[in-house]
Amino acid sequence: MFQEDIIKIGDNNINYLKVGNGPHNVLCVPGALGSIWTNFKPQIEGFDREMFTLVAWDPPGYGKSRPPEKDFRTDFYERDADCAYELMKALKLPKYSILGWCDGGAVGMILAAKHPEVVEKLVVWASKAFILPRDLLIYDKYRDVNEWSLNYKSEMVEVYGEHFASYWAKWTDNALYGMFKAKNGDICLDRLKAIKCPTFILYGEQDPLTNKDHAIYLHNHIENSRLHKYPAGKHNVHLKYADDFNRRVQDFLLEPK
Repeated sequence: MFQEDIIKIGDNNINYLKVGNGPHNVLCVPGALGSIWTNFKPQIEGFDREMFTLVAWDPPGYGKSRPPEKDFRTDFYERDADCAYELMKALKLPKYSILGWCDGGAVGMILAAKHPEVVEKLVVWASKAFILPRDLLIYDKYRDVNEWSLNYKSEMVEVYGEHFASYWAKWTDNALYGMFKAKNGDICLDRLKAIKCPTFILYGEQDPLTNKDHAIYLHNHIENSRLHKYPAGKHNVHLKYADDFNRRVQDFLLEPK
């Protein structure tokens, strides 16, 4: 029923899935080491395909967009945003909204800031624009994938094999700590003021990975943004509360600008 495909974007062979025939184009950007099905299954299956055309993809080095593995230099969010922009251009989808989870939210914010002419609306959750020392302490705990939920860990091992644990450690050490040391934790702070499209920020108050202060900061620094909290929600509110999340996000995307 769903057919993934490969397209050449620059030096990368990008795996993507296009679903639906609606007039509202939506790009789904996964989180760290995320992929189409581990990150966006309820949205792919649950969004109204008469109203939306969804493009979900595996960013360079993730999922089936390998080899090669991702180069976690400190500009990788920028490079992923540029790749996403070129992907949508290659698919001849000139205007679209963005859904970004965690790292995907950072990529989405950068893309929305760099290319306001193509991004109609932005939805981010469990996302942040900077890394604090306390964030490093949190991720130190989750560097060991044995601390993860068994279900999500199993899904990631299915994608990456037993190599997953070392690949995740590489993300933690090179991306997270590298960004903190080289850029004082700045992921995309300077980009926030350039985001002009309507923006919907969601977060789980019990998120063990991304403190709610990050969502509040984004709301305070992104013009024309709104905030929604899930009081019992954790990091994966779009999976845990998929029906409610899908309804709220689709309503937001369909609102007149």
